[in-house]
Amino acid sequence: MAEFGNPDIVEEDVDILLIGGGMACCGTAFEIPRWIEASGADLKVKLVDKAAMDRSGAVAQGLSAINTYIGDEQDPADYARMVSNDLMGITRDDLAYDLGRHVDESVHLFEEWGLPIWKTDENGERFDGSKGMTPLKDGGKPVRSGKWQIMINGESYKWIVAEAAKKALGIENIDERIFIVKLVNDKNDKNRIAGAVGFSTRDNKIVVYRAKAILLAAGGCVNIFRPRSVGEGTGRAWYPVWNAGSTYSMAAEAGAELTLMENRFVPTRFKDGYGPVGAWFLLFKAKATNAFGEVYMDRNKDMLDDYPPYGQAAVPASCLRNHLMLKEMKEGRGPIYMDTVTALANLRETLSPREVKHLEAEAWEDFLDMCVGQCGIWVGENIEPEKKNSELMPTEPYLLGSHSGCCGIWVSGPTDVGAPTDEALGEGIPEHLPSGWNWGYRSMTTVQGLFTAGDGVGASGHKFSSGSHAEGRMCAKSMVKYCLDNKDYTPELDTSVEDLVAAIYQPVKTYLEHKDYTTAIDVNPNYITPKMLQFRLQKIMDEYVAGVATYYTTNAEMLKVAGEKLDMLKEDAAKMRAKDLHELLRAWENYHRILTAEAHMKHIEFRQESRYPGFYYRADKNFVDEENWHCFVNSVYDKETHEWTCFKRAHTDLVDKSKLFK
Repeated sequence: MAEFGNPDIVEEDVDILLIGGGMACCGTAFEIPRWIEASGADLKVKLVDKAAMDRSGAVAQGLSAINTYIGDEQDPADYARMVSNDLMGITRDDLAYDLGRHVDESVHLFEEWGLPIWKTDENGERFDGSKGMTPLKDGGKPVRSGKWQIMINGESYKWIVAEAAKKALGIENIDERIFIVKLVNDKNDKNRIAGAVGFSTRDNKIVVYRAKAILLAAGGCVNIFRPRSVGEGTGRAWYPVWNAGSTYSMAAEAGAELTLMENRFVPTRFKDGYGPVGAWFLLFKAKATNAFGEVYMDRNKDMLDDYPPYGQAAVPASCLRNHLMLKEMKEGRGPIYMDTVTALANLRETLSPREVKHLEAEAWEDFLDMCVGQCGIWVGENIEPEKKNSELMPTEPYLLGSHSGCCGIWVSGPTDVGAPTDEALGEGIPEHLPSGWNWGYRSMTTVQGLFTAGDGVGASGHKFSSGSHAEGRMCAKSMVKYCLDNKDYTPELDTSVEDLVAAIYQPVKTYLEHKDYTTAIDVNPNYITPKMLQFRLQKIMDEYVAGVATYYTTNAEMLKVAGEKLDMLKEDAAKMRAKDLHELLRAWENYHRILTAEAHMKHIEFRQESRYPGFYYRADKNFVDEENWHCFVNSVYDKETHEWTCFKRAHTDLVDKSKLFK
């Protein structure tokens, strides 16, 4: 153990560094070689993943549907409208529209690589992906489970996408099991990225990378709030538990501007197993009811009139659907159920015997594709979906930018869709930040050379797996262009390698210095274990920043207390210990989670309204204020002073939103 405190140090110079192994980085890894080849440049690219790409990211367990496919029935403007309405009107139309015109190409690639996609024949009968029908790009008709969703056989979805990425980039250019924990700015320009540093989760090794351009796409943030699952189920969550806010925290420390960090997603899922509900609502046409069989969306539909225009759309915003459910729970009409019995009975009346048999199998496969634990719940509780309904429950909050959430980083958009070039209506925007919505390179943050995609891109949302992959592909082109435009730039780290190593291994040093003070390894006045520190963070966020304990409700005074407690928690975080590499991993995940949690709290505190009822409520500002707060709330963090600066940026509609309500 004494040798644990003296890691090997590896330094490497690359042109482009990709941080993450999920759908976004896989998109970049697949796309970037072709742009390098087309440019004629000699650029070195390295991808670094905390885990292993085959099962890394939000698609790790697989999926039963691709949730963003435009197809022939809609267009990118329709997609931008949907994204805007579902996120209560505050999104970047330029980012959503741009994604809408690229995302189908990624889906066509998935099918070309071997992903089985459900199709309908000329009679409209549905077949799963094993039938090998006409590919989508050649006119094949997908089975739509919703306006934007198509059904797949997706247990191996991530394996298929990762295989293509690894083959394109080359396995020699991929470092797995390396956890990047710090970005490093340039010594000569504090607003330019110069490198990153991390450690191996398998070997006693620290790796320092110098790079001209970096893609930071390490997912969203889970487990900053106390989860509903406790005891042996503490590790259960809806979004992947290894998403520790690294994207948001490292970007913030590098000086990047964040946006809409007040936004969170509170999905309604099958209780205890966190099983997905999308296929049941959209494909099986099931309804959610209260304990007395009443469909609460019908019972409480008048509540939608309190939130014009977002409640009047054909599909009300996700948070408002939660809002109506929470009324039932608060007023004692729970539990909430998914009426699987009626849904399957109705389908038997219209489908052929073959389709019925296939559909019943799909009821289970929906979970086996993407949430095996829910099958265990059904088996353990003697639930047969055609005979017994299942409970639903809103989860603890998650921070993300690729699903039904839009927190993340403020990025440069496309230049050809009429996005504003100035921010005359912004309030308090720091002078060093760009004024418009594009500043030269698609998906670059406000820090020169730092790009992001997937959960990292804020103010868009509803990208899901296919959109994250497409955003990664867009970044490939942008990053190559950036490197060509800056070919004479040589990165110089603003922090010495020695200081970086000391900072990363501080929890190890803390443990080695104090481990003999007590006979109980986990009880020591000189250090705290990462597990106990995470429990404290989750308790603070749950009780004061609108977690499940308060029915997602907070107010200015509760947020003030949260700020004080987070300040003390940060002091104690400096005394975290790491007795092995696993604890070092957990310690650094905690550092990232704390900073992400603080950003979330600061943004909720700054926005004087409840923009997302059903996801969170400011009890002292429990209304949507379209006059004063129809805007982006953005922020920058000063890593020297540890201070946040929050400010408004003006919102502009680039597509006609009235079509949603006609």
